[in-house]
Amino acid sequence: MKIAERFDKPAQAHRILLIQLGDIGDAVWSLPALRAVREAFPKAVVAVLLREGNGLLLAAEASPPKIFEVRKGVGESLRLIRALRRERFDFVLDFRGDERGAYTAFLTGAPVRAALYYSALPWLRNHLFTHLVAPSGMALAIGAADISLYILRAFGIEAGNVVPELHLSTEVRFRAAKILADEGILPAAGDEKGDYWSAPAASDRWLTVNPFSRWFYKEWGLEKWVQIIDWLWQSFGLPAVIVGSPAERERIEGLVGACAGKVYNLAGRTTLAELAGVLQLSRLHIGVDSAAPHIAAAVGTPTVTLYGPSDWRYWAPPGERNRVVVPDMECAPCHQKGCEGSGISLCLDTMEVAQMQAVIRQALSG
Repeated sequence: MKIAERFDKPAQAHRILLIQLGDIGDAVWSLPALRAVREAFPKAVVAVLLREGNGLLLAAEASPPKIFEVRKGVGESLRLIRALRRERFDFVLDFRGDERGAYTAFLTGAPVRAALYYSALPWLRNHLFTHLVAPSGMALAIGAADISLYILRAFGIEAGNVVPELHLSTEVRFRAAKILADEGILPAAGDEKGDYWSAPAASDRWLTVNPFSRWFYKEWGLEKWVQIIDWLWQSFGLPAVIVGSPAERERIEGLVGACAGKVYNLAGRTTLAELAGVLQLSRLHIGVDSAAPHIAAAVGTPTVTLYGPSDWRYWAPPGERNRVVVPDMECAPCHQKGCEGSGISLCLDTMEVAQMQAVIRQALSG
């Protein structure tokens, strides 16, 4: 095991594995690293290992990498390790700081296994790698995407573009547009070659909203979302297309039923890839801190994202087209799961609708 700030770029890297076992947002943030590795090793086979289900997002790319997923169960784990070993990777990079990725990297048998060095993590985790990148004083306080890029820079691999970009395939774009057409959001026109995408009313007549998160402490009051959706319809004539997971569909039905404005419920109606297509066609995406804003920004749609306890400086999509709404409270961001770990965030509960409206108005006029 070597610990250093700089290493030589591997001369014989023909088969490369990138490990990112975080949430969907983490997978999005790994896109600049994926492109940087492909550019640095244009003849290499580059694969990614993701959490189960997250591979659908990268598979939506026009030129997707080879994708492996971690699935539950001992049998699935053994099959995964055998599949990874058959690939005979010679360069493996783990972009997370947990032990699961470390064990997986070790079991690939790759001669070069790299990650960021964390002194607070167990001794064994660090010793499962051959190369550990020593963090500088600021390394652990930089944005989410920069963690993976920081590791790459240690090997002399630079990213031309540090902003995540997701380039969707024609097939995915067509499926997304057809879902919208079936709901009456887009006109019923197009064919399987992708002409749906050029249909009128594509991006300027509606927007997307994700009001819920898998973490309740990141959410805003339902009645405030009702006010936002009604205001968007009354003031701008913009229908809201609500997106979310199948588990959120029932809650969103309650939200839709309370709205006077025009609103559609697509929660649970799309795959992860199709969600990316829907978001790309949206004029603007508005939501809480969850996967959807990251995907929207990666496909080029402007975003307005509400942050509370989470640090927007670390997680918010970069660029002027991506705006944040944050509480005006000294304790925020607190990095806690609600006030004192209660699951309830007063900084969000007390935030006024007018604050969100002001930022949305800026985004729509920009």
